[in-house]
Amino acid sequence: MTQANKGDTVRVHFTGRLEDGTEFGKTKEDEPLEFTIGQGQVIPGFEQSTVGMEPGEKKTVELEPDQAFGEKRPELISKVERSAVPEHIDLNPGAQLQVTSADGKPVQVTVTEVTDEHVMLDANPPLAGLPLTFDIELVEVV
Repeated sequence: MTQANKGDTVRVHFTGRLEDGTEFGKTKEDEPLEFTIGQGQVIPGFEQSTVGMEPGEKKTVELEPDQAFGEKRPELISKVERSAVPEHIDLNPGAQLQVTSADGKPVQVTVTEVTDEHVMLDANPPLAGLPLTFDIELVEVV
């Protein structure tokens, strides 16, 4: 059997869980995730976990934030005036919005708090700062 190595394109099935067991993502039975090891297409710890696996092999890995989506960065959390947000925008905590950064690039943010005066927006990835567990099955080395 062929082991997966850096530079190989692999197809995997996975289920991702938080510490409390809540699932945050998984592949569909007939649609594995495909990526090339070493190209940074998936989070570092997930990618590294596939190195050395053989087709049909399964494993469970626990990743700390530095091997997943990183730690939460306070500088990516901003407080904006409530009046600066158009009225038709959904401002419930947890809502995902797209805003434009100072350099004109689109940025995905999560509404974390809403008051009559302010809205807190968090541009950190939703899973930043969290340890993650993945069940991984290597389907094939392409």
